[in-house]
Amino acid sequence: MTESQTRTTELTSQYIAQVTGDLERNTKEQDRIAADIEALQEQLRALQHDHAVLVTMQEALGGARPAAEADTAAVPAVPHQASPAPRPGKPKKAAAGTKKTAPPKPAAKSSSAKSSSAKASKTAAKPSLVDLIRGHLEQQSEPRSAAEVTTALTQAHPDRGIKTTVVRTTLENLVAKSHAHRTKQGSSVFYTAAAVAEPAAAGPQQEAAAG
Repeated sequence: MTESQTRTTELTSQYIAQVTGDLERNTKEQDRIAADIEALQEQLRALQHDHAVLVTMQEALGGARPAAEADTAAVPAVPHQASPAPRPGKPKKAAAGTKKTAPPKPAAKSSSAKSSSAKASKTAAKPSLVDLIRGHLEQQSEPRSAAEVTTALTQAHPDRGIKTTVVRTTLENLVAKSHAHRTKQGSSVFYTAAAVAEPAAAGPQQEAAAG
């Protein structure tokens, strides 16, 4: 009886070890996929933000033309109403009324164009998460972990809702594009800005300025 019990306990311990190992692999894979999804969602938000900025700028630039067309369309509509009246005094009153009511329309549209352009300038001033992470690494003299970068960016931009998983995925993407370096100290991973990317990026700008 004791030998059979020891065998069953050994088998159960082996099964428990296998199950725990599978669970750990499953949770790690879920975390990795969730981080990729959050990074893609962040990129989608950035694209949607740029799309909204472009739409508002397009409306602001094209807002003056519909105003002129609306005014020219509103002016001939009044004489048609005044022409069937036989008396000469009534069309003059109607014309005077149209002159008083016509000017406020372009003023309202110009103010809306100004507000839309102001909104476009405000929204265009927000940098993306990639630019924030890259700028933070360039300002640091020592390697930083993903958690340290997240806390620093959260303190600097509390309204962004930055998560550590998204920051870690963005840092890995920067490393893959040679915009950052990754070093490992024990079980911790640290990141630094790539110094080689700066002259490479400055070269084409200087050539474009010279041309």
